[in-house]
Amino acid sequence: MANYTKEIEIYNKAKSAANEAVEAFEARHPNFMDCCGFAWVHIAGATRFVNALKSIGEGSKAYRGGYQIWNPSDLATQSMSIKEAGADAFARVLQENDIKAYSQSRMD
Repeated sequence: MANYTKEIEIYNKAKSAANEAVEAFEARHPNFMDCCGFAWVHIAGATRFVNALKSIGEGSKAYRGGYQIWNPSDLATQSMSIKEAGADAFARVLQENDIKAYSQSRMD
């Protein structure tokens, strides 16, 4: 079994960044409501990081290739903007660690 310690640390850092981003968004915009929607992070290719995610049961195969993590902040809201803030922060941490990833969103 592979040792994914570094990759899991990156994942945990990205989750923390996503959570901090939504907390900061909520602090700046109390009771904020906008359109219903979704946000996620797309990770390009089959990388060691993706294999680490699979090993902990996180994420899923993306429809058109790659891998994805939906609502990385795990915030229970339908507000698209706040979910985007979390996905953006998560993707930024991955990018800082040379993982090809970007956030995406769509209205419901």
